[in-house]
Amino acid sequence: MDYKQNVALALLFLVSGFLYGQNSHFRNHSYRPFDRYVYTSDSSFHTAVKPYNMSEVSEIVSLDTLYNIPLQSNFLNRVWNENIFSFSAPTDNFHFTINPAGNFETSREFGDTTQGWINSRGIIVNAAINNKIFLFTSFYEIQSKFRDYRYDRIREIGKNTVPGMSRAKSFKDGGLDYAFADAYISYVPSETFAFELGHGKHFIGDGYRSILLSDNAHNYPYFKITTDIWNIKYTNMWSQHMYIDEPHLPNTRYPIKWNVMHYLDWAVTDWLNIGFFETIIWAQEDTLGNHRGFEFNYLNPVIFLRPVEFQIGSPDNVMMGLTGKLRLWESHILYGQLLIDEFKIEEIKARNGYWGNKYAIQAGYKTYDIAGISHLDVQTEINYVRPFMYSHFLESQQYGHALQPLAHPGGSNFYESVSFLRYEYKRWFFEAKYQYIVGGQDSAGTNYGNDIFKLYQTRSAEYGNTIADLAIQKIITYKNIQVSYMINPHNNMNITLGLTHRKQYLANQDDSELMYYFAFRTTLNNFYYDF
Repeated sequence: MDYKQNVALALLFLVSGFLYGQNSHFRNHSYRPFDRYVYTSDSSFHTAVKPYNMSEVSEIVSLDTLYNIPLQSNFLNRVWNENIFSFSAPTDNFHFTINPAGNFETSREFGDTTQGWINSRGIIVNAAINNKIFLFTSFYEIQSKFRDYRYDRIREIGKNTVPGMSRAKSFKDGGLDYAFADAYISYVPSETFAFELGHGKHFIGDGYRSILLSDNAHNYPYFKITTDIWNIKYTNMWSQHMYIDEPHLPNTRYPIKWNVMHYLDWAVTDWLNIGFFETIIWAQEDTLGNHRGFEFNYLNPVIFLRPVEFQIGSPDNVMMGLTGKLRLWESHILYGQLLIDEFKIEEIKARNGYWGNKYAIQAGYKTYDIAGISHLDVQTEINYVRPFMYSHFLESQQYGHALQPLAHPGGSNFYESVSFLRYEYKRWFFEAKYQYIVGGQDSAGTNYGNDIFKLYQTRSAEYGNTIADLAIQKIITYKNIQVSYMINPHNNMNITLGLTHRKQYLANQDDSELMYYFAFRTTLNNFYYDF
């Protein structure tokens, strides 16, 4: 990074000193201190919409009451209990905080003589003005070298794309150099409405995965309106994504596409939530190459999108879905999702594996304080995604962003079981995870519906498209155990030690990897390495 870039970065941080965030920075699945309280609360909290709104969470539980450690030293108290730097105006109408961020990780596969590593340095800035304007920004400069199966995935995705991150440049001997940044500004004029303009990612659902919209892909620009009224939370979001064209002219931007999403979550009772989801992806240009741009027919936030899309000629990729959450007794949660791309009733009745029956299903269960042991929790879920789900006949309208799926990181044509056992004691976090995946793998020159970025008209068969039936079967087992100690809850700074065992069976070949990792990091976002 040269002198001008350093000056620009310093100015960015100075300007960002006026920022304070509204949304929860606990986005990582392994560190969800609020979940047990919002899921078991008698209030109509909308747990499926993430990240959480902290003003709503604070009505149920406070971060300081969960993890505060009384210390006499102001310096130690700042390091262990508070934001590293904070400021509040005397009039109490302006606040901002600054915290360091990063991930310093080393890993090694047993039997390998070379270490893998991640070196990430960053900063997080939040601010609030008059308790109506909230701002957030974070920036990470990252270098890494993966020596395990993660590097195979990077090569599989292509363009040096790091999962959950962006494209990377080559760095020294086998390393990668890339950056990660997200930010938003939100205006909350009342308890009913919130308007947010940002660059980031989102998650809809109560599970570890989401088959509707997950935080798997790289960040993207968006504008979001959230409406809270009665027992309903209604989210509208318009976002811009990009796709990778081939061949691509050097020094030109990748082509873009647009997305509109509506999600309504209704707390029918304090133990039942039902959600309705719809989304449309459309291209910047039409099939003749004419500029189309933003489709103003999709601007209305309260209209049903499918009839509108049909009236303008059905040129776009439409999906519709349902979500549900059922709380049994005090702490037993059943949840699920259904997403439909397209289907024909007669073909479903025939049970003949018709390629066009594209849908995805999720079913899960989580419970807290099992066997009467405080903070001992279990979660298990199953995800089932039909072949060709999320794909389209145009590469500009697949449900993905920058070579990464916008929903499940596995793409399509698979089923998966994933389970967790978690235990929390004060600031100690323990997690054991087991995952089993069966999926189809395309072979050279074939399209059996696994890769959502392949055009579905290149399919290899009209019928018989059941999961992993026609394709080469791929089976993966993934086991991970880790222990973490949270140093500072305000930026989730922690020390983590973990052990991962991954085994893959593909084309009569067994590949098994056993690796350990040790990290000092601020664990804020989800980066999915269980593939």
